[in-house]
Amino acid sequence: MSAVFIAGTDTGIGKTHSSCTLLHALRAAGLVACGMKPVASGCEETPDGLRNEDALALQAASSAALPYAVLNPFAMRDPLSPHLAAAHDGVLISIPPLRAAFEQLEGTHDCVVVEGVGGWMVPLAPGLSAADIPRQWQLPVILVVGLRLGCLNHAQLSARAIVADGCRLIGWIGNRIDPAMDALDENLATLRELLPAPCLGVLPHGVAPALAAAQLSAAVAAVQDAHRMAAA
Repeated sequence: MSAVFIAGTDTGIGKTHSSCTLLHALRAAGLVACGMKPVASGCEETPDGLRNEDALALQAASSAALPYAVLNPFAMRDPLSPHLAAAHDGVLISIPPLRAAFEQLEGTHDCVVVEGVGGWMVPLAPGLSAADIPRQWQLPVILVVGLRLGCLNHAQLSARAIVADGCRLIGWIGNRIDPAMDALDENLATLRELLPAPCLGVLPHGVAPALAAAQLSAAVAAVQDAHRMAAA
């Protein structure tokens, strides 16, 4: 079994798009793979309960249908930082129910793609941040860099925080959220030079995950290599 944590340089930079694309790439490589969104805010009321758009996308990209409560154990209504959304709903986010859900997915899949919420240091509860999930579960991390003006600074700060927190950054994915970004190739070259891990793919703008999966073959190999090293 393998698993990987998908972090982002910010909110709204394509963690879900990248996670779904990676799921399709893993499945194309013959692996039984599923997504997990441990914590999600901005959920909508449905006849089946609170549902999050990102978590539903992960559910659809997974190898088989998953119970929503396992895929997304903490779902909150308000589109706020998770610790605030949880407080508004009278919920306290904690690691044990997240871990129980993860272990359930871990036991039935070759790979679990765990998508973070917001940026690396987003607070979840008093004394708990999004970074505690990969840190406590010892998951390798892939950083999604939203390719837009300012990404060089955000990417470097995020990478430094990931490493400083004792997590293993195995690579980064560039996501073209701004199709009109100036000097794209030069910015990508700068990111390759400055970040302490390899580029695992660059996702084009406006291409569905299933069609973009071939761009992440290096990410599939990196995830597999990380777990071979951990098991050695």
